[in-house]
Amino acid sequence: MPASLPSKVVVRPLVERDLAAADRVIRLAFGTFLGLPDPLRFMGDAEYARTRWKADPSAVLAAEENGRFLGSNFASNWGSFGFFGPLTVDPEYWDRGVAQHLVAPTMDIFRRWGSRHLGLYTFPQSAKHVTLYQKFGFWPRDLVAIMVREVGDAPAQSLPDTQLFSGAPSEERPGLLAACREVSDANFAGLDLEREIRAVCEQKLGDTILVWDGAQLAAFAVCHVGARTEAGTGVCYVKFAAVRPSPGAGSRAGANFARLLDAVDSFARTAGAHTIQAGVNLARREAFREMFARGFRTQTQGVAMESGGPGEGYNRAGVYILDDWR
Repeated sequence: MPASLPSKVVVRPLVERDLAAADRVIRLAFGTFLGLPDPLRFMGDAEYARTRWKADPSAVLAAEENGRFLGSNFASNWGSFGFFGPLTVDPEYWDRGVAQHLVAPTMDIFRRWGSRHLGLYTFPQSAKHVTLYQKFGFWPRDLVAIMVREVGDAPAQSLPDTQLFSGAPSEERPGLLAACREVSDANFAGLDLEREIRAVCEQKLGDTILVWDGAQLAAFAVCHVGARTEAGTGVCYVKFAAVRPSPGAGSRAGANFARLLDAVDSFARTAGAHTIQAGVNLARREAFREMFARGFRTQTQGVAMESGGPGEGYNRAGVYILDDWR
């Protein structure tokens, strides 16, 4: 244990009564690090703590000392892949080892899940953050662009072969979840977004867009929209999107990615959003180039840190996936 660590720090599961404190520390920590005049205004009316805790309370940890809330960490289970964040500590307790004590039991959570590949998103300019995560086997890989595009004023269009998960009868939803799992698994064995799809539907955070190619699901996108979601007012945030892979240059996957972006645009217009936001790892170069060609521009960027060998994971050319692990 680092000598500077407060002697009575306890790491425990985060419970519902902690959510307001966790939300405050998330805003305060990021806002302070970024130098905002009012750190607590970070993210506006977007929210991470409540939505992620409701999705899986067993995957969230809190650190406290003598009853004072110091910070938290959120783990996400995407089947064979797991990531954590946001990990935040009250600025009064920075550089005192609290973050290390939150990461260590988080790694135990991943072991319990059987995750075979792990990742996180952090600040590329912060040697302190990169060094911290290296202690737990994470190494910096590729830059991640958080991209945005204005929706514009054109009316929403009804697109063929496109469906919303929320509009499906309850008896059809298990089959739709299986179809989404088949698409994600084809990109990385065991990758499964069921928890995210269910969380968006059950918490009414937005919707999951399904794009079909005949009887086969070609692509899907899990989107948050509006206040008190991970998007915020006026924003459609693509938390995850994936396209069924296909071999060869100029493949069907590229065309289906274009169709998926059209569907996201239409959904955003219908939902009243004025901005679309999505993250893309720059190793997925074809996806990045298509988004750039469509007017998306990088708002900010981070770095993906991963565990495992360089050939593992799904950050590689030819993969049409959008996410950012924040």
